[in-house]
Amino acid sequence: MKKELDVLVFGAHPDDVELGCGGTVAKMVASGAKLAIVDLTRGELGTRGSAELRDEEARRSADILGVETRINLGLKDGFFQCDEESLLKVIEVIRQYKPRVVIANALHDRHPDHGKGAELVAQACFLSGLVKVETPEYPEPHRPKAVYHYNQDYERHPDVVIDTSEFVDVKMKAIMAFSSQFFDPESCEPSTPISTPEFLEHVRGRDLAMGRPCGFDAGEGFEIMRPIGAESLLDLL
Repeated sequence: MKKELDVLVFGAHPDDVELGCGGTVAKMVASGAKLAIVDLTRGELGTRGSAELRDEEARRSADILGVETRINLGLKDGFFQCDEESLLKVIEVIRQYKPRVVIANALHDRHPDHGKGAELVAQACFLSGLVKVETPEYPEPHRPKAVYHYNQDYERHPDVVIDTSEFVDVKMKAIMAFSSQFFDPESCEPSTPISTPEFLEHVRGRDLAMGRPCGFDAGEGFEIMRPIGAESLLDLL
């Protein structure tokens, strides 16, 4: 059985994690946290590239972030649902790694898979703690202590912002590992909303803007569907 991890980071598609919280992931790894990335689908419906190419890109990106374990659950891109089959797949990986914290897609976003992925992972985190939900390979119930949702395409109001000032460059390098998806002047593939140089400027600029109100050079925002608890207000400075 795999050892327990501190964090599982989910994305509906390969590159969701990098775009939404790549700086946070790199920072946690640098601080010694044990984590894994779980991609729900292979992104096979993407206009550019292929599932096989994105598999390889995902491995390269994980290496850049310092993440040793990256899993793909093989759900159907565009068509997966928050149903029993999908929930059990997510529950199994939660029970396998027993994370204290789970990070998932944005609660609502331009791509419908993002909101569906958020709902799927949040429900699985709850159901994973129920004794009567059966997963034969990993039967021991486990419920993470918190589920955080990163920002994606739509602007949303975060409940917490993580200082990623020292990790902007590694985040952008991890994103660019997905060379089939983002700007490449040599590419002959169709243009998409994320394949322009302006999109990469938007990603970097959003992190700079997110950090500014908190006094950070850059930051990544997260939502949580319950109040944030702390021992003291001084812990929240």
